Amino acid sequence: MTTMDTHRLFQYIDDAWERSAIPTLCDYIRIPNKSVIFDPDWAAHGHMDRAAELLRAWCEAQALEGMKVEVMRLPGRTPLLLIEVPASGAGAEEDCVLMYGHMDKQPEFTGWSDGLAPWTPVIRDGRLYGRGGADDGYAVFGSLLALRALADQGIGHARCLILIEASEESGSPDLPAYIDALAARIGEPSLVVCLDAECGNYDQLWCTTSLRGNLVGTLRVQVLREGVHSGTASGIAASSFRILRERLDRIEDVQTGRVLIDELHAPIPEARLEQTRATARTLGESVYRKLPLVEGMVPVTRDPYELLLNNTWRPTLSVTGVDGMPSLENAGNVLRPYTAVKLSFRLPPGVDPKAAAQAVKRKLEANPPYGAHVEFEVESSEAGWSAPAVAPWLESAMQEASRTFFGRDAMYMGTGGTIPFMNMLSEKFPRTQFLVTGVLGPHSNAHGPNEFLDIATAKRITACVAQVIAAHAVRT
Repeated sequence: MTTMDTHRLFQYIDDAWERSAIPTLCDYIRIPNKSVIFDPDWAAHGHMDRAAELLRAWCEAQALEGMKVEVMRLPGRTPLLLIEVPASGAGAEEDCVLMYGHMDKQPEFTGWSDGLAPWTPVIRDGRLYGRGGADDGYAVFGSLLALRALADQGIGHARCLILIEASEESGSPDLPAYIDALAARIGEPSLVVCLDAECGNYDQLWCTTSLRGNLVGTLRVQVLREGVHSGTASGIAASSFRILRERLDRIEDVQTGRVLIDELHAPIPEARLEQTRATARTLGESVYRKLPLVEGMVPVTRDPYELLLNNTWRPTLSVTGVDGMPSLENAGNVLRPYTAVKLSFRLPPGVDPKAAAQAVKRKLEANPPYGAHVEFEVESSEAGWSAPAVAPWLESAMQEASRTFFGRDAMYMGTGGTIPFMNMLSEKFPRTQFLVTGVLGPHSNAHGPNEFLDIATAKRITACVAQVIAAHAVRT
């Protein structure tokens, strides 16, 4: 077995990122390939196909011996980029490492700082700003460069399949069809590497142990067939907004934010509580100081442990959109006919998303006052995920990689977001091991303004992935 020269490995990765990956990632940021839920006409606009072809061309230019690159297009589905790298050295061809990322993006959002914009790549102080660079455009570069760095030293690895989907930000509606179509080529992976997660800081490797699910739907309250002068109608017809407030109070404690529906709660395993305590000790006040709170605003509690549990193992509700309300400058004295809001529930691992959706719908629609028309339309419901117990070889490899390339121990943490692919894989392959990590650290602001990729962290994670894949090939 070839002994890894970790200094050479990192130098190779550092050079490849600077010379090739970063310029191409800048071109990728320029493409407004919003996910299908935000751009239903994505096929006609062609942005997703442009992104897929850009990434395909880069991968082909980095081809390893025997490597295959293709953009798959199932009818009516967003494209999928697939890179297959045969086993080398001590790696087994019948084994499989599945490496995952996505190319679709969130919409622009507002509030970008001066000189920054969603589709304009800007590098400042070692950070690449622009939509989709960190979430999750960098993943294909990190995955393939990790394998190229191993090949540079003749270090073996199992057969690797890099899968980059194009509908993750919409809940991955197209991914199951591709997984079924690729079943024979995927086989049963013994290791999954996902680069679409958070990191608690930029100082060490962070391994995600759990993800929350997501239930999204629209609550609509209608009281009139059309708007009426407020002086004529108020006091006679109830406002749709007042009824909507009453509906929301049924499902969320207005004082604490606690979700009031039992079906959205799940017990927290003791092992996750212990990991959360360790994470709280490491991160301390940065758990909330990473947020751009307005002056004078404080978190719901100053206890980092409770905040982390709130964010990873307890259900929460966010109102993410509103309809039926004119802008302030167009707000006349009118009793509006309806109010509608988009609701996004984060669901703990272990919660049945279908049962949760039904429970929310029942609670919101039951017994509306005054006979108002109340409807909750479920748009998507995705389950959360809790990682299986980490195998000793993987625990050792992650710790060694973090110490080598970050100079500190690896840490475990739950994540408040959703990656539907993880739960899908766990159900299909219960014996699979997972390395779920990422670059979404403090202030990186995926989905919001000023999203950035910390370039140094991306390089270090690439090196960590290479070391873990090398250890996987010779595990016992």
